[in-house]
Amino acid sequence: MRKAIAKTGVVRALGAMSGTSLDGVDVAVVETDGLTIVGFGPSGYQAYSDVERGVLRAGLGHWHGAEVEAAAEVVEAKHIAALSGFEDIDLVGFHGQTLAHAPRQQGTLQVGNGAALAEALELPVVWDFRSDDVSMGGEGAPLAPFFHFACAKYIKATGPICFLNLGGVGNLTYVDPRLDSPEAPGALLAFDTGPANAPINDLLQARLGLAFDKDGGVASSGEVETGALELFLAEPYFARMPPKSLDRNDFAEMIDLVTELSDADATATLTAMCAASVAQGMEHCPEPPAVVLVTGGGRHNPVLMQMLAVSLDCPVKPVEAVGLDGDMLEAQAFGFLAVRVARGLATSCPGTTGVRACVGGGVISVPGTD
Repeated sequence: MRKAIAKTGVVRALGAMSGTSLDGVDVAVVETDGLTIVGFGPSGYQAYSDVERGVLRAGLGHWHGAEVEAAAEVVEAKHIAALSGFEDIDLVGFHGQTLAHAPRQQGTLQVGNGAALAEALELPVVWDFRSDDVSMGGEGAPLAPFFHFACAKYIKATGPICFLNLGGVGNLTYVDPRLDSPEAPGALLAFDTGPANAPINDLLQARLGLAFDKDGGVASSGEVETGALELFLAEPYFARMPPKSLDRNDFAEMIDLVTELSDADATATLTAMCAASVAQGMEHCPEPPAVVLVTGGGRHNPVLMQMLAVSLDCPVKPVEAVGLDGDMLEAQAFGFLAVRVARGLATSCPGTTGVRACVGGGVISVPGTD
């Protein structure tokens, strides 16, 4: 059944996110008018199988070809399965899977056809969120900051706070909720801090056949190689002023820095690199935040969280400490952004992606019309 997108009032949007950690598809409902968060609804998760994850890994770094087509098929099928079965949904926000990201060169590539999802789900789908931002000179990432601003208002924050997403890549959003809108100068500053879980996952997959470092178990028994850490922090990326963004594999040579180390020491060192890059990034905050709220898989790693607590000059807490869902925040973000796109509102601004002016990216596909 086809549903029209309401022009005003609260929309019940279903967002989906498949991140660079390649673990699976998160889906979650958010109730919003595109400006404020009214509430949250049910959520779900569909894990990629080892075979599907292998197909996605094979597509990383490619812009076209058989590997990209195969990855797109996996992404579409898994998202249709994950997004099915939810009730009373008005709109779907579909991010797709990032295979390559080079905004100053080729652009950015997220595979998965939103029009195909719209037909399968019989719902309007908003997708291709990043292309318009890149075409206007932006980095195309991060895109969650406008949602983070709404979250800061939702939890009634009274001063600057930071949201730190630790997925495959780390990204930081500085929010000043004292301002009225996310587009206001100074309301937001966002950028990728550096690699996060991706190199750890890749190392453990290659060496031990593990998908990730569960509970920091491998890193906890290792020691950090300070020489490798210093070489990592000498990378020019960290000297760049934000906004700035990374591709998942931009720091692939990190693993080369720990090649000669034991499994435990290599994992501990890669974990320390993630924490150190966040500490470097915090220096760009206009004011010291009251707290850093951590979302994404990295918050489940007690070794990484302890490293952050020692490195930063403010409290570091999982977002659950303020009543948010760290597993679903990114999915909720794309539901929220979908509503903004449908209503002609901006989804990024100079402070979040470096785009020349506020822009509302995204393509809207309606079943039966594409």
